[in-house]
Amino acid sequence: MGCAPNASHSPVFLLLGLSRARVPPSLLFLLFLTIYLTTVMGNVTLVLLISRDSRLQSPMYYLLRGLSMIDMGLSTVILPQLLSDLVSDHPAIPAARCLAQFFFFYVFGVTDTLIIAVMALDRYVAICDPLHYALVMNRQLCARLLAFSWVVSVLHTMLHVGLLLPLRWAGDEEGNVNLPHFFCDHRPLLRASCSDTHSNELAIFLEGGFLMLGPCSLIVLSYIRIGTTVLRLPSATGRRRAVSTCGSHLTMVGFLYGTIIWVYFQPPSQNSQAQDMVASVMYTAITPLANPFVYSLRNKDVQGALRRLLAQGRVDS
Repeated sequence: MGCAPNASHSPVFLLLGLSRARVPPSLLFLLFLTIYLTTVMGNVTLVLLISRDSRLQSPMYYLLRGLSMIDMGLSTVILPQLLSDLVSDHPAIPAARCLAQFFFFYVFGVTDTLIIAVMALDRYVAICDPLHYALVMNRQLCARLLAFSWVVSVLHTMLHVGLLLPLRWAGDEEGNVNLPHFFCDHRPLLRASCSDTHSNELAIFLEGGFLMLGPCSLIVLSYIRIGTTVLRLPSATGRRRAVSTCGSHLTMVGFLYGTIIWVYFQPPSQNSQAQDMVASVMYTAITPLANPFVYSLRNKDVQGALRRLLAQGRVDS
């Protein structure tokens, strides 16, 4: 497919992903507004609890606080724009803002997957080598791993942004390009382009696949060792306690990695736009929403910290 002479590097994109939804826009607006406010409130609460409570100062909670902050950033990159589009008759986003949304979405999203992998390493050390846990997984190492995750994520994103910049899009008479998605995601942008996108597709499968393979391998190997160690524990109570500490993390792994692999690492012919959008809603809206509740509802330490914070508030008042 070639580009017409009027094809542009900087068109205006019309985000039409939810325009054909059978649900009324007003109902979708209330739904996503509720999701966004609950996501921010839940993650802010988790960040405050971990920052203020001295009993939540272990490396696991230090990493969880970082994950919550990233989840808030991920939601804020996507959902306010979506809310704006749902109340607009012309859900348009200029190319520069679209590229900025793509950049920050990728940075937050990739960092999210890397921190989930680091948390698997934390669980491995805690269960398989508990005597050296405090020595190995100290605050300094966690800070370095978080910084490394950010650096890798930014470099990865800059590569894909650099590959998007030369592309052109053929718009209508007003220069508008229909984008059948609710935000500037990678696959829809490539599908809408009239340029040759083989380099972009190759980068997704090779560089992006390698970036996913490393964290996935770390998670799988960590849980193989964890499973072996748990089966060797003589006490059924000890086995249940070890499994409970990993349950929340495994839930988030399934949410995040499952949807990302579904959207980005299938051949293009295997992807339908409706399925893509459902998966995209999962990792842009549902996963950040689920994170604080998964960790708080299944974690007695977090529940205790919340009770102490509420009790302190009643005393102060």
